[in-house]
Amino acid sequence: MRSSLAALGAACLALGATLFSASTAAADPGQDSGAHMYVDHVQWAKWGDLSSLRVYPTDAARALTRQPGSAVQADQAWTEVLAQSPDADLPGMREQFLCHWTFAELTEPGKTSWNLEPWRPEVTPEVMLASGCNPGGSEEPF
Repeated sequence: MRSSLAALGAACLALGATLFSASTAAADPGQDSGAHMYVDHVQWAKWGDLSSLRVYPTDAARALTRQPGSAVQADQAWTEVLAQSPDADLPGMREQFLCHWTFAELTEPGKTSWNLEPWRPEVTPEVMLASGCNPGGSEEPF
């Protein structure tokens, strides 16, 4: 059992590293076509003095995240985030998003929103995964 868990953990790390290193989307995030295939909407929230971008994935995105090989769709989803909130293009935010894309539905299926914070540090994929996509502190309580 322990070796199976270790193998699963190693596979998850490899998958996460592959997805995190995927190329950025080629589409222009400044042009929002109105079509939201993967991101229903986004909303900035405050937690004390800290900002958090709530990303509300569509059912199609949730289904895709459970399938391997969805790096292209993850890039398109990030493009949708930037089309709805261009100010989200900050260091570490894309990596947090990709972590949520890869693992949120596995660890917390149906979570209302994937929360990205610009104040979190940029970290390696391994640290990102080990921190539950929330490096530098716990997830905010709301």
